[in-house]
Amino acid sequence: MSTQIYLAYDYPLLSMFWTLLWFFLWIMWFILLFRVIGDIFRDDGLSGWGKTGWLVLVILLPFLGVFIYLIARGKEMGGREIKHARAQQQAFDSYIRDTAGGGGRRSSVDELAKLSEIRSRGDISDEEFRRAKELVLADYGPPAGTATGTGTEARH
Repeated sequence: MSTQIYLAYDYPLLSMFWTLLWFFLWIMWFILLFRVIGDIFRDDGLSGWGKTGWLVLVILLPFLGVFIYLIARGKEMGGREIKHARAQQQAFDSYIRDTAGGGGRRSSVDELAKLSEIRSRGDISDEEFRRAKELVLADYGPPAGTATGTGTEARH
């Protein structure tokens, strides 16, 4: 048997360190390359020809193109990234507000119609209807200078 079996102890520790270093540098390079390409497409200040020129440079001469891009336009990359993140957060917040809130608060007209229906069924008295109507017209808060009559506000 002339074939050698390589075990873990046949691979020196320093060689393993250099292999891992090159592996992580390679991964970092791809992350940087994709961030630059994403920034080229995200930038609204560049014309179509400008985007094409930068893409051609980055694709044909990747190392040189990325480094030139970072030197020439790297300062604004962070600003564009923050602007994009804020826009995404606002869109997400708007979506959550619309979805969870059902489009927001019901209008005072809807509330008054519901109160009128409850009063016509006899579930509330005229005095309760008047107080509830004042609350609705005061935008869901007690009117200034009047009490709601429940007495629970003074205890809390």
